Amino acid sequence: MSFARAVATVGGFTMLSRIAGFARDMVMAAVVGAGPVADAFFIAFKLPNFFRRLFAEGAFASAFVPLFAKELQAGGRASAVAFAREAQAALLVVLLPFTAALIVLMPWVMRALAPGLADDPATFALAVEFGRITFPYLLFISLVALYGGVLNSIEHFGEVAATPILLNLALIAVVLGLTPVMPNGGYAAATGVFIAGLVQFLWLIWACRREGVGVGLTRPVRSARVMRLLMLALPTAIAGGVQQIGTMLDVVWASFLPAGAISALWYADRVAQLPLGVVGVAIGTALLPLLARQMRAGEDAAAQANQNRAVEFALLLTLPSALALAVLAEPVVRILFERGSFGAGDTRRAAAALAAFAAGLPAFVLVKAFIPAFYAREDTRTPLYAAIVAIVVNVALNVSFLLGTRLEHVGIALATSLSGWVNAAFLGLSLRARRQFASDARLRRNAPRIVIATAAMTAALWLAVGWLAGPLHGGTLVGGLTLAGVCLAGGLIYGAASMLLGVLRLAELRSLLRRQPGAKRESTDVD
Repeated sequence: MSFARAVATVGGFTMLSRIAGFARDMVMAAVVGAGPVADAFFIAFKLPNFFRRLFAEGAFASAFVPLFAKELQAGGRASAVAFAREAQAALLVVLLPFTAALIVLMPWVMRALAPGLADDPATFALAVEFGRITFPYLLFISLVALYGGVLNSIEHFGEVAATPILLNLALIAVVLGLTPVMPNGGYAAATGVFIAGLVQFLWLIWACRREGVGVGLTRPVRSARVMRLLMLALPTAIAGGVQQIGTMLDVVWASFLPAGAISALWYADRVAQLPLGVVGVAIGTALLPLLARQMRAGEDAAAQANQNRAVEFALLLTLPSALALAVLAEPVVRILFERGSFGAGDTRRAAAALAAFAAGLPAFVLVKAFIPAFYAREDTRTPLYAAIVAIVVNVALNVSFLLGTRLEHVGIALATSLSGWVNAAFLGLSLRARRQFASDARLRRNAPRIVIATAAMTAALWLAVGWLAGPLHGGTLVGGLTLAGVCLAGGLIYGAASMLLGVLRLAELRSLLRRQPGAKRESTDVD
């Protein structure tokens, strides 16, 4: 499967997941709102999600996939599956006691995560209860990350990319079904997280068995390959999770702000996650196993070509997405969430945070494009150094914004975006200094043209928002249709500008979807 086709597969399913996610968030906004109950639930849900992204999907998966690909190439499928079983046993040895300990220690964990809630005993108590209900999700989803790495390594991307859809559908069903019989919607949402994790776990067990790579239970062993996995995973936990660390620090800062700040950041981040998830996750998921195989096989030219296409796709899709979200932040938040318990003030707060998050979208997707080049070479130290620098910048900016300005939660989002650019710059310059990445003629030609096309689209959207201010502030149906029309027009303008400038070529796109970049296709590197 070509890199472009793999990105299209993962991106397509991820887009469906994000659509389901928006439906979930609309239900959550209407039922839970953006007040103390919502703050408590979002803090509780962030805790297992933090460890999931940091250790399971971040550190463990990033270290596991190259080693699994190595076993697959050197020893065949049977050897690779045996390694996966050993990795699963090692994961369970850590996860089972860790999950039990965190559930018991949840009051102290919440005091560390959201110290500002100590002055609000009712919200703090809810956060502790919700945390205990949701935290077992970490166990299920960590195993899902392992099974997903196995399936991605044998080029079965669809089943893995479809998994988050189950989370969203399960949460919608449980929130709507259990809220009437529970004390509040937060309890229903927390229960839904637990059930969703179990459903995803069972889904991928079935998928692995169907593809002949079932990962059964085995006794933990201290083998050389398991020790190598652990050695690679530890620094990767920090390097790959810089955004997650920044997100958790956001909760710490926001807990000192008035009620609703945590919820505003949550809803804004959910919207910003659409392009980040669809593009960033697709690129990172498809690129890591591909680079690992090509480097093992000595196909350096193909690996360089795929790396360039990853950067090009990142710019092509996230630059217009970032500017569109910044311009349309308030209408988007209003149409998606402003109903039920979510009011006009909540819209303004979340929209301001969304515009700040949008500034960092290209950077975080570029990080997704750069990091696999290090992990495929089993280099986890450089991303670690980049992550540490970015975290320090994030903390310094948050302290500066919160103490020296009145930006409040907007400053928190802006600090996250700026630290993302620091991370991306560090990684890109490091690859370039080592001559492990050099922009090819096609990337150098298309990058400035993407900027020009994005500028044309942004100008059109800005004018449209002014002309259609009335309808965009109207009811849900009128406003929704108007917003959809504006987005469609912006997309058409960007697409047309890109084609006129020679960035998008339909024949070339069809060719990329059929075969690997890096084959002998000199025409793609010249005007």
